[in-house]
Amino acid sequence: MTGLVRISEAASLALHALGVMARSPQRWTTERLAEVLRASTHHLAKVMQRLVKAGLLRSVRGPHGGFELTRPPEEITLAEIYQAIEGPLPTAGCLLGEPICRNGAANCMLGDLVNMVHREVHDYLSQTTLQRMAQALDLVTISAPGDGGSQSLDPPCQFTPLS
Repeated sequence: MTGLVRISEAASLALHALGVMARSPQRWTTERLAEVLRASTHHLAKVMQRLVKAGLLRSVRGPHGGFELTRPPEEITLAEIYQAIEGPLPTAGCLLGEPICRNGAANCMLGDLVNMVHREVHDYLSQTTLQRMAQALDLVTISAPGDGGSQSLDPPCQFTPLS
């Protein structure tokens, strides 16, 4: 696949869901996660099953069932989550699909921009752990079902950018 990196709604849901789960370690139901993420329960359920199949989540059945991480968040990279949903990270290539510039990328009218963007995204996803991303979560407050009030999922943390 060529072009610039695209993060689909499914991949975004996966990243956000696992971020919430890492931030507040407990067994999470699809319904509760969908409420927190303001997402479709059905779409999120499909995403969660793909994450189970990829070995990032464990599904527990029963009245106290739900989903939980299979490894500590500091051992899971964002690249693993992305690839569980989208497959391998895309490679850089001509934005037109079929190069029209002589000598291809060497004479691209955009210079090395496409390659630099791909490298930056690939490096960021590969080097950033789920724990680090979860620390950056600062979720808006949510209303508890039938509560009328609001509650914070978790107090915000400070995020230190990669250096």
